[in-house]
Amino acid sequence: MTVGIIAIQGAFLEHAHTLEKLGIKTLWVKEPADLKHIDRCIIPGGESTAISKQMCESGLMQALKKRIEEGMPTMGTCAGLVLMAKSVDKDPLITLGVMDIQVKRNAYGRQLGSFSTRASLPLISQNQVELIFIRAPYIQKVEPSVQIIHVHESRIVAVLQNRMFAVAFHPELTEQTCFHEYFLTI
Repeated sequence: MTVGIIAIQGAFLEHAHTLEKLGIKTLWVKEPADLKHIDRCIIPGGESTAISKQMCESGLMQALKKRIEEGMPTMGTCAGLVLMAKSVDKDPLITLGVMDIQVKRNAYGRQLGSFSTRASLPLISQNQVELIFIRAPYIQKVEPSVQIIHVHESRIVAVLQNRMFAVAFHPELTEQTCFHEYFLTI
């Protein structure tokens, strides 16, 4: 199995390190041709506007959308969650539009509003897990086809729809591997 990681901007290296701990082969995805060589894909956290713009310019946006719609398992973290959403509140950002969710970008405020917490997510781990929120989005609306995995302070921050898994936080910035292990099972 080869997991592709969108390597345009953001925390792609950290995702690769987490997958390496699990013995999983990774491949940087920067252009549409790279998608031919992967079985799954991770869209990392970073700056969603910059990632969107470069994906559109390279043709990767449409090619990735097609692969996801064909059933390729995909995980989005933070900006990756934003890029998977059907809509972004009061924002013209171009997204993949593959998940039936509406998100609010930078919902927890600026960099100073970033925080870390611990929570129980039984679907992901038997133990409490660390959740790191950095200028994080949250999910404002979900359609019935979306399973809510976690809510933090009445805000939806982790969801699953078909073979798509998206979180508003950064599991790749912790020592834990449970989120990536779960992604490998969907």
